[in-house]
Amino acid sequence: MEYTEIAWTTHTFNGWEGCSKVSSGCKFCYASGIAKRFESNRGVIWGPHGTRVRTSEQNWKKPLTWNRKAEKNGERYRVFTASMSDVFEENWDEALDPWRTDLFDLIETTPNLDWQILTKRPAAIAPTLKRLGYPKDFFLSLGNVWLGTSTENADWARRRIPPLTKIPAAVHFISAEPLLGPIPNLPLDHIEWVIVGGESGPKARPMEADWVREIRDQCLASGTPFFFKQWGGARKKLSGKLLEAREWTQIPTRTLPKEETPCM
Repeated sequence: MEYTEIAWTTHTFNGWEGCSKVSSGCKFCYASGIAKRFESNRGVIWGPHGTRVRTSEQNWKKPLTWNRKAEKNGERYRVFTASMSDVFEENWDEALDPWRTDLFDLIETTPNLDWQILTKRPAAIAPTLKRLGYPKDFFLSLGNVWLGTSTENADWARRRIPPLTKIPAAVHFISAEPLLGPIPNLPLDHIEWVIVGGESGPKARPMEADWVREIRDQCLASGTPFFFKQWGGARKKLSGKLLEAREWTQIPTRTLPKEETPCM
């Protein structure tokens, strides 16, 4: 995509498509619904027995164009990868490892882009890097990788956040979307950003306002940037994104080498 409706990023990039569901937050995954509509043309690419499909070479060249534009304009663009897959999906290492290497090479050659890698499998990051021959601090050495994990409730926050923060990166972030339960003790040590949003679509599960306020208050207390994306529901545009009469759209400042100038 050239641009995206996702409010906290500039572009989305998918080097490949296909994934499998691993937790309650995946129940009504929009990406699986999109993939299902195109099964007659591409076959089954979703689920543990589906295939994984690499996107076109033309698509892989788009970040190079974005990088040149960002450099020309003196800006930084945020790139969310991968909205239609999971970079660290297990049980697909033989097929995905060459594509992962290509992705990491692409990230390295686009220093004007901040790559937001969101995964539901943070425990797989360390073994993936080791297997591919990268040092544990590889993402931090690049300086333009933001590592995030989905935490739809307290249980998954407890399971996913510790392995995420063990991998050095410029930014660590949490996506509590869809938020399906309270997270009263959100572990924010070494977390630089929190995104919260309700589920959308005709079968959207409800999100309580108290859950959102509780996370917002924890972020305020710890000085962690807080981004409230939406209330969600069947008609998300009508439900809006105001929390206590204001929008919360904080985005962290990237950790930069000395010669670079920080920007939002």
